[in-house]
Amino acid sequence: MGIVAAIGVLLPFPFYWWLWTNPQSWVNLCGQGRDPSTVMARVSHVLKAAQLLSLFSVASLSWPPPLYFWPLMAFGQFLNFRVYQLLGEAGTYYGVRFGKNIPWVTEFPFGVIRDPQYVGSVMSLLACLSWVPFQYIFLWCIGYVFMMLVESKEDPSARAKSIS
Repeated sequence: MGIVAAIGVLLPFPFYWWLWTNPQSWVNLCGQGRDPSTVMARVSHVLKAAQLLSLFSVASLSWPPPLYFWPLMAFGQFLNFRVYQLLGEAGTYYGVRFGKNIPWVTEFPFGVIRDPQYVGSVMSLLACLSWVPFQYIFLWCIGYVFMMLVESKEDPSARAKSIS
């Protein structure tokens, strides 16, 4: 079960890497009239569900959680909510790579925390350390660090062109 859980935890990262490095392929695959960010969001939700099921398969749930759970989970989810609130679906799901014009955002947490969506996700994962074995949390966090490195190299000339 451990190897299957590890594969489930890592499942989305090759997809995200492919989307970031080949945005035109994704736009073409989505086809005319379909928003590539919306399609990516739907696929991402399925992959996130697979990740969470993988974690639950190796978790040992107990109640109450340790005291560190509450601030880590609350602030982590606040960061994720705030990023989505500021950027919307297109900004959160690679809209800029798919040729969309996403306004530059400077409100908190942007300008204070680098890659706040990933920092928030890592904080939420660390909150679950009392339930999930360390190696799975660590593997997921390594995936986020990998994506932070991939996304730090954005080449505007490699952005997708609209097929509409």
